[in-house]
Order: sequence, then structure tokens, then C-alpha cells
Amino acid sequence: MQFSELDDRERDRLRRAQYINLGTWRRDGRVVRTPVWFAEHDDCFWVFTAGSAGKVKRLRNDGRCELARCDAWGGSTGPWIEAWGERVTDPEQERAGYRALRSKYGWQMGFTDLLSRLSGRFHQRALLRIRPRDAERFKW
Repeated sequence: MQFSELDDRERDRLRRAQYINLGTWRRDGRVVRTPVWFAEHDDCFWVFTAGSAGKVKRLRNDGRCELARCDAWGGSTGPWIEAWGERVTDPEQERAGYRALRSKYGWQMGFTDLLSRLSGRFHQRALLRIRPRDAERFKW
């Protein structure tokens, strides 16, 4: 499904969801779906993960992905939307993405950041930018 095909109510549900299920493709064509935290900013969805996570590797090999609203266990609660994903390395864009995540998740994101810093994993994270395939034709 294309993002522009969603009605306003479904777009709002997606924006307010706590999790999205991010689907990325393996080289053999199988999809791997993972529930992740996300925040919307500048016509994209921002997701953080471990830099060595499979989803980062799969997006590097094939930027095609899909997303849907879901619960914490990955059970989809909304329609699947076609998208493109990439790892962000520009420091300014990283700041904007993390700012959006901290704004949405508040103390939970702050606590996650603290634990990541204490464990030495904070700088090993990857920030992903996920754009609905037809995002350029649609403005929030």
C-alpha cells in the first residue's frame, strides 16, 4: 500500500502509534519484521537500533522496506506501507532524528540513552531514516 492511499484517520493512528513493525528483506527474498520505536519528522520516520543489527545490514544491501503500526510484540495493527530506508551518518540529521525520538518517548528514551551510555553502546547505535515510497508526493 502507498502512504498516500491512507486516509487522514489512519495517518494519524500511525503517527501516534508507540511502535512500527519494520520489514526488511534478506538477500534470499524473505522479509524480516521487527517492532521498533520511531518518530516522525521532516516527512520521514526515524528509528534507532544497534549498528550491528540485521536490519541495518539488510537496508544497506536493499533499501526497500515496509512498515505498519504494531504492538510491542510485533503484531501488526495497521496496513503495510511501502518505504525506503537508509542509515543516517550526517551529524546534523542524527541530532534531528534523536531529538524527534526524545520528544516522542520522553523519559523512556532518556533512560534508554542512559543505559546505552553506561554500557558503552551509545556510539555503536545506528539511526535509520525511513521514507514512505510516495512521501515526496504527500506532505504531513
